[in-house]
Amino acid sequence: MKRVVVGGMHHESNTFNPILAGWQDIRIRRGAEMLSPIKQDSIGGVVSTLQQAGYEVVPTLIARAVPNGEWEQEVYLSLKSELLDALKQAGHVDAICLSLHGSMRVAGLGSAEGDLLSAIREIQPDVPLITSLDMHATITEPMLQAANGFVGYKCAPHTDTFETGVHAAKMIIQTLEQGAKPVIEMVRIPMIVAGEQSETSVEPMVSLMAQLKVLEQERGIMAASYLLGFPWADTAPNSIVALVVADANRQAAKKVALQLARNFWQRRKEFHFYNETYLPEDALSLCLKKVEKFAPVVISDSGDNPTAGSSGDVANFLKLMLANTEASHLNPPALYQCFYDPKLVEAAFASGEGAWLDASLGAAFDTRKSSPVKARMQVKALTRDWDGNQVDLALVHVGGIDVVVTSRHVGAYDPDMMRALGVVPEQRKLIVVKLGYLEPEIRAISRYSVMALTDGSTNEVLSALPYTKLPRPVYPLDPETEVDWQ
Repeated sequence: MKRVVVGGMHHESNTFNPILAGWQDIRIRRGAEMLSPIKQDSIGGVVSTLQQAGYEVVPTLIARAVPNGEWEQEVYLSLKSELLDALKQAGHVDAICLSLHGSMRVAGLGSAEGDLLSAIREIQPDVPLITSLDMHATITEPMLQAANGFVGYKCAPHTDTFETGVHAAKMIIQTLEQGAKPVIEMVRIPMIVAGEQSETSVEPMVSLMAQLKVLEQERGIMAASYLLGFPWADTAPNSIVALVVADANRQAAKKVALQLARNFWQRRKEFHFYNETYLPEDALSLCLKKVEKFAPVVISDSGDNPTAGSSGDVANFLKLMLANTEASHLNPPALYQCFYDPKLVEAAFASGEGAWLDASLGAAFDTRKSSPVKARMQVKALTRDWDGNQVDLALVHVGGIDVVVTSRHVGAYDPDMMRALGVVPEQRKLIVVKLGYLEPEIRAISRYSVMALTDGSTNEVLSALPYTKLPRPVYPLDPETEVDWQ
């Protein structure tokens, strides 16, 4: 029976966010926890495929966190050591199949994936090593030197994580049982793009991703991926890449990767925001005109999107709403989800439901992009350990607006967070969420939505970000960028 080690780490690290991701942010599954129950994520796809093929799966750990700032170094090094120890104790193995993000960074170290893969190679220098990647992976030279193959998600939002894990596992099987010899070729495209401009349900991504799937049906092409990098990380390297894994034929891989890069570059001017997008004042004004006919109306506070690594505590758009007589006097009140402010949650629980308190909301961590709202506010509802993730929630009413506040850094996309606090989102006229494009859960309750180009660590106006390390020239920051595709 073939033995394959599985494991990984997943995090999208935003270098513009001052918060460091620590133990409180990370969810870890170890050993047998990875094997049962099988989750519908990339490591689940890896495990189930290998098990169904009759392989012995040797689990290490899988660690995940909501996108945030870089990881605390001590946390990463501890988990890295644990994973490497499990690999050493595994004895003889035939291959390694991992689930990595590709844009995870560690304070003081840089790219986590390159560091981890290089360390794995010191222990197992020769066995096949294949990993799935997030579509927003940032490919570095150490990653290319250490791995035999990569395959990235092909859907944004990422609805194909399980299928990508299946693909990575099949590449392992093809290598072990059919004698495939995977080789990687990659071409950099000097371009960055936000996820809100590269959804795969619309052009040009529909055609570009369809081409990848066609290529993967060809003999000798094991995987073809567009990996878009992560625009909210000021790093070198950082760019879109066309990456191809071929069976033994490096020349073929290079030819295909070059053609994919050309195809992407030729369509660079077609990328744009697909939903209605406005400056903050215009977004609020327009939505207030829509609330009576199209409620619930949803506004994305896109510049402070925690699921893309922002801090979740930038208060500028809330202040705009508080200063607007109509927005602050809706009935039922406008709902804002959510602010990361542990001290306010603690104070709310100490005071109890119904209590009034003089408190500070927002700018709990990022004090550069906004200042807090200091006001008298009422605690309307409290929930402990929401969704079993040790997240405490408070619903506070401030200046005529209901605000969901969380004790931990979490995504704002789930309406069940509102429902846990007694809010029926379908009955609200105006809802603001700290998101970019609407995730399916929020989209399902929205009758009309716009994206506001707000400030924060995920500012969609990329030219407004203070890049210092990003390789230049890069499109669209440098619109006259030219490439000699040789």
